[in-house]
Amino acid sequence: MAVKRLLLTDFRNHEDALLTPGADFVVLSGENGAGKTNILEAVSLLAPGRGLRGAPLSEMARQSGPGGFGIAATLDAAEIGTGTRADAPERRIVRVNGATAAATSLAQWLVVLWLTPAMDRLFLEAPGDRRRFLDRLTLALNPRHAHESTRYEAAMRERNRLLADEMPPDPAWLDALEARMAEHGAAIDAARRDAVAALGARLADQPAGPFARAGLVLEGWQGAASALAAALRDGRRRDAAAGRTLTGPHRADLQVLHLDKAQPAHLCSTGEQKALLLGIVLAHAELVADRVGTPPILLLDEVAAHLDPGRRAALFDRLAGRGQVWMTGTEPALFDAVPATATRYRVADGRIEPG
Repeated sequence: MAVKRLLLTDFRNHEDALLTPGADFVVLSGENGAGKTNILEAVSLLAPGRGLRGAPLSEMARQSGPGGFGIAATLDAAEIGTGTRADAPERRIVRVNGATAAATSLAQWLVVLWLTPAMDRLFLEAPGDRRRFLDRLTLALNPRHAHESTRYEAAMRERNRLLADEMPPDPAWLDALEARMAEHGAAIDAARRDAVAALGARLADQPAGPFARAGLVLEGWQGAASALAAALRDGRRRDAAAGRTLTGPHRADLQVLHLDKAQPAHLCSTGEQKALLLGIVLAHAELVADRVGTPPILLLDEVAAHLDPGRRAALFDRLAGRGQVWMTGTEPALFDAVPATATRYRVADGRIEPG
């Protein structure tokens, strides 16, 4: 599970960039604004979703370009790509081995996980941010999770629309939508809880070390599909008044505890929160490798700069031999402890050179 060749066309500040990374560490160094994170974002778009920034597709095309963008990658077993056209800047196109495919199908080919500076406040932000983080972790263990989530959200949008209509909705149609939400919602909840349980067990078994151990709890609705269908049916009047659906897995929240301090993550220091997040990502990558058989691709944006030399060395040692890991930093010296087999690039003003 590695990218052997990556081609960017009119993506962000990269007009035409080609990278041929190796199968382990890929180091991107350069000044702020050079385009390092843009490369990581391109790799993240080779998986389902809106990538590590969660940005609108229309913002990804090069500002001075013709409109639209393309990202193409060669893997061991497939050629995959994604992008947009100038005449449809918000319509994502996905191709697998030359054939048009659904974005959710990308989960069959690549598992991509990331850690960015924007995630440093994850434990302080709204529950939706933590749900999206958990869903990425879950998707890596259960590729069908993206399909279930897409179907659930589509049915929920239609139900909300019917409840907001001035005309009384057809009860039979509401029953059908709620049955669909219940089916997919129960699958979403079960997949999330399986991921939380497996990851929590792995974290709890790890010894105390340079990366804090986290305890994980999924809060919110839990139950069988029949129970969710009944709750939705009973809550129609309330949901109509609220203008949204108030019951279901779309309102779940991931709570995180610093195990060694028995303290909620949102009460920990900024450094402790970052260590907790890094510990979760590393443990999850190892869990994916055990379950799937191959390690995921890891994208670590500006992580080394916030670690002391000892923790940097510990991080590189833990990641060595565990698959393709893309890392960015302003100074090449931050990665002196990375094995000599790493692929190194220097990025400057959208240009990429061996470095």
